Amino acid sequence: MILVCGVLADGMTELMCARLEDLGYEYLFLDQAQFPGRYDLSWELGPDGLRGRIESPGGAVDLADLTGAYARYVSYKGGPERPEFSEHEKQLVDAEYQLSLMQLLELLPCTVVNRAGASVSNDSKVYQGFLAQQFGLLTPETLVTTDPDAARAFYEAHHGEVIYKSLSGVRSIVRRLTEEDLGERLERVRNCPTQFQERVEGVDLRVHTVGDKVFATEIRSDAHDYRYARREGADLSLEETEIPDAVAQSCLGLARSLGLHLSGVDLRRTPEGRYYCFEINPSPGFIFYERATGQSISEAVAHLLRGTPG
Repeated sequence: MILVCGVLADGMTELMCARLEDLGYEYLFLDQAQFPGRYDLSWELGPDGLRGRIESPGGAVDLADLTGAYARYVSYKGGPERPEFSEHEKQLVDAEYQLSLMQLLELLPCTVVNRAGASVSNDSKVYQGFLAQQFGLLTPETLVTTDPDAARAFYEAHHGEVIYKSLSGVRSIVRRLTEEDLGERLERVRNCPTQFQERVEGVDLRVHTVGDKVFATEIRSDAHDYRYARREGADLSLEETEIPDAVAQSCLGLARSLGLHLSGVDLRRTPEGRYYCFEINPSPGFIFYERATGQSISEAVAHLLRGTPG
């Protein structure tokens, strides 16, 4: 039995449920939008390990019978309506429900894609860069600063070929630093640490790792951040590709070091054939890449959760 934890409004959750049904893999869906109202969750941790049970409108499952769990990630909204609670009290109750799910996913002895603890590196792209280097991947020269003068010096040192983006796991649009930005706009970095990087010329690659499997996608676009190419009116094309085995093993090693059964590694291949790593996503929305290329990423995840070679 496989546990899927998420909300159906999320395309990734919907995709995984559909793929499990296609393969005939039995699963129980825990709809976070309906938890705890339509679900009963009880578990305990003792000398003999974890034991417990989930009961839902669609059936019940003993935690010991789970072969895997897929979580999208645990963004709890709701809880029982308690008019007598203040807004602050309701937030505390909501937090407890969320925490109960997150702790359970951390403790389950089966394969969990992915545990919250394995995802914390996403809070620091600089830290991820250090890890990538340890596994043989190149990373762009990087400056993190709140000093506008340091940013200007970095810009000059790299002959104007500089981009900037968020330090954290919060999604931001990658933008190129321009001459126009060097004036009053750049003074804003005093208010928030900002990450500047040398701009690496080349072709973007997204490498999904699923267990010991690798799915590589080549992305071609004129946009600085291909995720927003359509918004900018830029061209965008994706196709399945092959990467050198050494690069694939580096991506797998990086994912394993973080405890990630599923990851999305962002690379760029230079015209000289060097591979630079920008970050590793611990909860990748691979539906975009799977639909564009036909790669069987979701099927590989399903096999991993079921413990079935595929």
